Amino acid sequence: MMSALFVVSGAKAVMDPDRLAGTAVGVTDRLGPRLARLHPALPSDAASLVRVNGALQVTGGLLLNTALHRPAAMLLAGTMVPTTLTGHPFWSVEDPAQRAAQRTQFLKNLSVLGGLLLAAADTGGSPGLPWRTRHALHEANRSVRRTARTTKDKTRLAYRAASLGRRLPG
Repeated sequence: MMSALFVVSGAKAVMDPDRLAGTAVGVTDRLGPRLARLHPALPSDAASLVRVNGALQVTGGLLLNTALHRPAAMLLAGTMVPTTLTGHPFWSVEDPAQRAAQRTQFLKNLSVLGGLLLAAADTGGSPGLPWRTRHALHEANRSVRRTARTTKDKTRLAYRAASLGRRLPG
């Protein structure tokens, strides 16, 4: 269900980036020069960055319904940060009614971000990394104890056999 939000809004941004470029200028003006320093071929203008963000949202939204849902959720979470900061800066709005509306949208995006982080952490019923690590340590400890017990028993038998002057079988 969450993927529809990203596919639709991302497609709108790809098809009409100028609609959002004006509000994105605050972030893109700071990000553009940094991207240009990384690689001259990377886009640095507001409309192009809005279009790239939209394309990432469409891609992530589509992948959210596949086996690649965890990396897709992280990708979408990354796109939510600039989208939320540029689209709903409630702290800079003077009108109390508009400020409240922008705050609500900001908090909605924050909630969606939380859902994406949960989706990124979801292992689909499989044990997660912390459980697997604890389980592996537990099994390693059991194996070491079992080996130590076996070694102790064999050493005891060898000592008895040696003290009786017998040869051990095998």
